[in-house]
Amino acid sequence: MAADRVLTERELNRAVLARQLLLERDALPVPAALTRVGGIQAQYAPSMYLGLWSRLAGFARAALTEALHARTVVQATLMRVTIHLVAPEDFWPIALATREAGRAIWLRTYKAQTAATMAAAAEQVRAALAAHGTLRRADVEALVGKEPARGVGLWVDLVRVPPSGTWERRRADVFALADDWLGPPPPEATAASGVELLVRRYLTAFGPAHRTEIADWAGLKVGDVRPALDRLELRRFADEAWRELVDLPGLPLPAADTPAPVRLLPTWDATLLTHCRRTQILPEEHRPKVFGVRMPQSHPTFLVDGQVAGRWRIEEGRPVAEPFARLDRAAARALDDELARVAAFHEG
Repeated sequence: MAADRVLTERELNRAVLARQLLLERDALPVPAALTRVGGIQAQYAPSMYLGLWSRLAGFARAALTEALHARTVVQATLMRVTIHLVAPEDFWPIALATREAGRAIWLRTYKAQTAATMAAAAEQVRAALAAHGTLRRADVEALVGKEPARGVGLWVDLVRVPPSGTWERRRADVFALADDWLGPPPPEATAASGVELLVRRYLTAFGPAHRTEIADWAGLKVGDVRPALDRLELRRFADEAWRELVDLPGLPLPAADTPAPVRLLPTWDATLLTHCRRTQILPEEHRPKVFGVRMPQSHPTFLVDGQVAGRWRIEEGRPVAEPFARLDRAAARALDDELARVAAFHEG
């Protein structure tokens, strides 16, 4: 492996923080921010809003709600069969790239269903949506049954549409056909081009990275992403264990001593998931305090010097912090400032 140089854990930490807009809030429009950070997980609607608030200067809740109504952003089940908020131009490439992998995961999990029964359920849902425009989750369950309803969106392309899945109405339980909401896939959109887009989005948002991490984040196999990596012009680095890291040229690589401000993160922030372990944004000693073991869950967290230093929550309408260890005076003041800002954000 011809590596440009070895990157330390702290350099990798600062690289991801910079690319995730967590070193300095940016003034990007919401769709552009989503392409920059690789989308935002959206199974809990307020997480989208808080994730953008942590990353964008002057972000207001209404900006995202308006973008959802204007269709300049979209919610759908995409990477890892998980709801994500993405820019509309990313929807079709990612949907095509992840479709077969998502179906395989679902059929392994729900063994009472087959590809044929799910395809038949999808046709029923497609016909009903063509007739009615939108359907609530309860309508889909009544039409095809509760279990098929959970995975039918892997056989017919659906998006979650407002007013559901917003700050005001948090359950994303109203569906529309992606073809109707966004238009049909463009001719150039294929599974292969979608995989290449996923690789680009991942490295832009989380690189430099191992090949396995790109695949894990996308919900694909390493063999699925290898052809895209082979086509791209890449920089090559090594981590401190001398494992290969790949990256796109020209992306931020801040110095290890770059200051990292206190930031509040929402539930399920992607920087804390296992594909990003190389950065130690979430120190392994704290992982059980953030993600449940018996029942998967996630707590909102806050960063001090680029690492999770505690949890926070809204209690009786006010944000409350729970540090994992005593904070120094400067960090405590900065945390209080962020909590005051998020309190104002919650109040709208």
